[in-house]
Amino acid sequence: MPAPTAAPTALLLENIHPHAVELLSAAGFEVRTHRGAMDEAELVEAVQGVSVLGIRSTTHVTEAVLDRAPGLRAVGAFCIGTNQVDLAAAGSRGVAVFNAPFSNTRSVVELAVAEIIALARRLTERDDAMHAGVWDKSADGSHEVRGRTLGIVGYGNIGSQLSVVAEALGMRVVFYDSTEKLALGNARACSSLDELLAEADTVTLHVDGRDGNAGMFGAAQFAAMRPRSMFLNLSRGFVVDYAALRRNVESGHIAGAAVDVFPDEPKAKGDPFASDLRGLRNVILTPHVAGSTAEAQQDIGRFTASKLRDYTLAGTTTLSVNLPQVAMDPRPGTRRVAHLHHNVPGAMARVNQLLAEHGVNIEGQLLSTRGTLGYALTDVAVDLPDGVLDALAAVPETISTRVVP
Repeated sequence: MPAPTAAPTALLLENIHPHAVELLSAAGFEVRTHRGAMDEAELVEAVQGVSVLGIRSTTHVTEAVLDRAPGLRAVGAFCIGTNQVDLAAAGSRGVAVFNAPFSNTRSVVELAVAEIIALARRLTERDDAMHAGVWDKSADGSHEVRGRTLGIVGYGNIGSQLSVVAEALGMRVVFYDSTEKLALGNARACSSLDELLAEADTVTLHVDGRDGNAGMFGAAQFAAMRPRSMFLNLSRGFVVDYAALRRNVESGHIAGAAVDVFPDEPKAKGDPFASDLRGLRNVILTPHVAGSTAEAQQDIGRFTASKLRDYTLAGTTTLSVNLPQVAMDPRPGTRRVAHLHHNVPGAMARVNQLLAEHGVNIEGQLLSTRGTLGYALTDVAVDLPDGVLDALAAVPETISTRVVP
């Protein structure tokens, strides 16, 4: 396909891996980077003239930002979650959103396993004592993880892989998920969260960022846990009442905890960090790094950047989290029209009738729908006559339309 007349601009925030910069630059993008996150006001200014925006977990793409970014075509969340993006608002404005749901799964699993062992052996306390010059060679409070029961809340990509690794360590695994999931190995599904809490002596959360999960784990859930249990949250900060967790650690009901995510997180390295959990014994705090290994960040950079490239240059929406998914091989000698519209009867008929009226012959076409949205890629054998795009944009059901690239 012909190259675009002007290079699309990509803005990558939050220290996204250089592989993303390299891939997008090689595809003809003008790439700008910013090491930290941005708040709404900063982002509104920064996205002017930007075609593609790359973020991680701290920057929020709100409806207000989208309203001020008419040239924005796509947002890449270089992480697992997308709750920091207003997906409905993006879709209604023709902005595709992509993420990396699989690239850092192993990294999160390995940190969870490491922290489970560290908590069971009370390694942070032993380490602190040694650095303070105290030799305390004792087995008090130190246990093997073999034979313990791990309760996994959320049995998606991460939870299910953690299940397999934990079982290999000799742990018994039970899990609870709001939707029915296939158990791997000898893991057993629980019918309720209460059932899981009654059985597990180590509980780890791996839920997504949907609004319904906010505050799902609080005082009642900690009270329902077995005495001297361990607790981990490597999912979302807003799902846990950390003040309640502190009270349970201080009382001894919870023997140890590991937390990687927080309701309010600093924007950049070096910014001050505050939490109810600071200063507690046998509590491991990490700065949202569960998926931050060199291998994971490299894979995420390459994967998400490739989705942004393919959408911008070929209209491909494979694995988009908010638009219908369409992928069609380009045909030599054709031009491609991408058309996003409200999914109502007759919308595509009106589009095709309009193309026919302007003497445009369709060489190939693929349509997919998703809820209230429809998305079609149409390859045509000629350059579009003047006025065709304006006419397509004027079709009542049209959300956005463009020639790709």
